[in-house]
Amino acid sequence: MSPALVDSPFDSAPSRRALLKSAACGFGGLALSSFANQSPVIVPRAKRIIFLFMQGGPSQVDTYDYKPELTRGHQKKANFWVPRTRQNEERELMKSFWEFKQYGECGRWSSSLFPEVAKHVDDLCFIHSMHTEGVAHGPATLFLHTGATNLVRPSVGAWISYGLGSGNSNLPAFVTVNPPANKGGPRNWGNAFLPASTQGTVLGQAGNPNAKPEIRNLVSPVSPAESKREYEFLKRLNQVQRGNSEQGLVDGMIASHELAWRMQTHAADLINIDKESRQTQELYGIGDDDTDGFGRQCLAARQLAESGVRFIQVSHCDNKSTPVWDQHNNMPKHEPLAGQVDRPIAGLLTDLKQRGLLEDTLVWWGSEFGRTPFTQNKLGRDHNPRGFTTWLAGGGVKPGFAHGSTDEFGFQAMENKVHMHDLHATLLHLLGLDHKQLTYRYAGRDFRLTDVHGHVVEDILA
Repeated sequence: MSPALVDSPFDSAPSRRALLKSAACGFGGLALSSFANQSPVIVPRAKRIIFLFMQGGPSQVDTYDYKPELTRGHQKKANFWVPRTRQNEERELMKSFWEFKQYGECGRWSSSLFPEVAKHVDDLCFIHSMHTEGVAHGPATLFLHTGATNLVRPSVGAWISYGLGSGNSNLPAFVTVNPPANKGGPRNWGNAFLPASTQGTVLGQAGNPNAKPEIRNLVSPVSPAESKREYEFLKRLNQVQRGNSEQGLVDGMIASHELAWRMQTHAADLINIDKESRQTQELYGIGDDDTDGFGRQCLAARQLAESGVRFIQVSHCDNKSTPVWDQHNNMPKHEPLAGQVDRPIAGLLTDLKQRGLLEDTLVWWGSEFGRTPFTQNKLGRDHNPRGFTTWLAGGGVKPGFAHGSTDEFGFQAMENKVHMHDLHATLLHLLGLDHKQLTYRYAGRDFRLTDVHGHVVEDILA
């Protein structure tokens, strides 16, 4: 039965499912089942998503959106409608600091910032025409993760968890690795009004890029026998409480406790980087000072994907007030940041492909927005939500493909524009979920990730 047919536990009236099953000897339920079976079914192309979040906004014109006109117009003035000031202004153009070349059989452009990932362009599907809401990090980051800028809404991972559940009963459906503690914080992986079991499980520590991707408190401080007795006692208490409280809330708590119990007995063996061969660890850059931290996160993501987790979010971030990729004053700082993630991301793509996992794993690389092609503070670039690039790989998208484009300077999405709502709709579609049908009734209204917007970007589907 589709989640769209399930009412919120906060509603006092009987659910539609219960009513149809009980009324008129259940004939209404039979009719509904027959109708549901006639509804179009989306064949899933991917079983899971790994989201590589580069917090702060990497510059599209310095990474994957090659603009020769920007190079030719370097230091010349041009008029732009500036998102931050919301007015037309004359600004000085600034060319990329890095050389662009064509890679692979597809001939896609990439700058020298990502030489290792560039070797995989024949597996990548670029979207060069992204645009989004919010010019500040907080609203834009929330919109990226939840589809809303200023309202408390479930995150993408929570919706996927709600729609599909986990592929492994001993692991959660949604895991976030060292997520950012600022710019939305827990709301970026929260469940909002969805059941508590759909929220993201944090590996490592929020806001700490150097924390090992481990589940905190996974090993019980008491013996297995005592732990089991404690679990059974807590289970009995919850059953008593269930009779005195809102059933849905307590059921969510019980499900969370039961999952925690199963994770304590199984997850330690599943999420263990030390069990990997030295060759595999080196593939991700583990052991190298620059790439060790993010390499461990990416390898943990592969282990989780292989084990049945549906949505894994890996964040390149820290806990500072200015996100790592936010270069307003010094764009050359993009280079050491790219050096931290380039090899691990390439290693992840290689590893997934070698294991046959890339076919049904969708890898998503992106950020909350891009950056301007004109200067800020001489060597920096400002936020730009009007046109930027993201890429996808595996999981049913066209390999070696590019969709959409920005203007001649890389500032504004022009051709085949893709809004963040469209990207969310497409991600759900690739998992076999209809973004219009994946709804949840709360406070008298049906909510969905894409609100009343969004369409599937059919052009990028393989």
